[in-house]
Amino acid sequence: MVTNNLQEAAELKLQPRTESKWKKVLNYKIGGVIPVGLYIPFMAVVYLLMNSGKLDSDMPGAVSVMVLYGFILAEIGKRIPILKDIGGAAIMATFVPSYMVYAHLLPQSAIDSVTDFMDNTNFLYVYIAIVIAGSILGMNRELMIKAVVRLAVPLTVGSILGTGVGLLTGVALGIPAYDTLFYILVPIMAGGVGEGAIPLSIGYSQILGSTQGEQFAMVIPAVMLGSLCAIILSGLLKKLGDKKPELTGNGTLLKTGDSDVLGLAEDKNKKPLDLYQMAAGAILAIGFFMLGTLAAEFVGLPGPIVMLFAAFLAKYFGWLPKFLEDGAQQMQRFFVIAVTYPLLLAVGVAKTPWEALISVISPAYFITIFVTVLTVVVSGYFAGKWMKMYPVEAAIITSTRCSQGGTGDVAILSAADRMVLMPFAQVSTRLGGAATVTLAIFLLRYLTH
Repeated sequence: MVTNNLQEAAELKLQPRTESKWKKVLNYKIGGVIPVGLYIPFMAVVYLLMNSGKLDSDMPGAVSVMVLYGFILAEIGKRIPILKDIGGAAIMATFVPSYMVYAHLLPQSAIDSVTDFMDNTNFLYVYIAIVIAGSILGMNRELMIKAVVRLAVPLTVGSILGTGVGLLTGVALGIPAYDTLFYILVPIMAGGVGEGAIPLSIGYSQILGSTQGEQFAMVIPAVMLGSLCAIILSGLLKKLGDKKPELTGNGTLLKTGDSDVLGLAEDKNKKPLDLYQMAAGAILAIGFFMLGTLAAEFVGLPGPIVMLFAAFLAKYFGWLPKFLEDGAQQMQRFFVIAVTYPLLLAVGVAKTPWEALISVISPAYFITIFVTVLTVVVSGYFAGKWMKMYPVEAAIITSTRCSQGGTGDVAILSAADRMVLMPFAQVSTRLGGAATVTLAIFLLRYLTH
């Protein structure tokens, strides 16, 4: 009798613990967002739709696939030893889907849905618009102005030294100087795919009398591999900053010595979200983007660049009320948390062809790319330090000279956990890329005529 009572008591004692463990498992958030208890049934429904061919090529279908794979791949990337320290989440979320498409590991309905979504909605620019607007308007005005002015030095030094060292490396490894310059170095620093590789390939084809498709296939691998190297190096820079805190501002670029400014930025990130402010901030960001699109035809610059300057001027002159600035910054926080990894998944599926990535890879090709990106990053580190910047942040921003456009900026800053630096990354990628493409087209035309 006593034994039975003790056994029952033991069972009662164990039951709450078992429930507690299950609750802990089910409440664990994949990618820091989706609880396991929600993810598993969600995964089952989407998986059945994909494999039955009933997944629609619309926004709900595409977003379902992006969420299903994006967060789980990011979670795996955060758990793999060594890889987790070099931006594993961003790498896994971007490049594994590219291979999955190549190896037919994704149902065709899923590929079509995501590709149609990315091609027809231009959602990447919505993300960039909200992140840029929130990042700029949420910054301290004085800090932003000083940073943009000083940032010109590490970006210029990194670009010049990266080109010089990269050219010497390619030639030393047997790659002709012409090919090294126009098909490796220029694509790396051209500003990505949309504003870099595409206009570059169009210009090349017109000058050389070939097709745009042929030229695009020749320049795109360097764009993607350069961005991958930048992602890895930015992850290593984060690790360096963690080990040596004196080298990093944890997202702050300048050594201002102003604790009040830094405290204000930290408090703003911890403020509770206001839904009305977020809605207004989203509308403001889209308005900036549409303004950039409209003005791009007159000023001859890509829309995101015009938008960047518009947001910068609004912040500089104080044209916007604090309510809107805070709303844009809060909306940016939401997008960084909820949208980043699904978006990287979509880019891997729809915009990163695995065949192009591996078609031109050789030891000499890869070494030249890596040495070029490494030189850009190291140059930015020391030039930034000389300009009284935090060297880790200066090097991360300089690495975005080698990014795969807006997508690459997201991946690089995600790997470094420095998404707040997005405005400066856009300056580096867009303005630097535009200058690179323009100079390369003029130089190629001069050499061939």
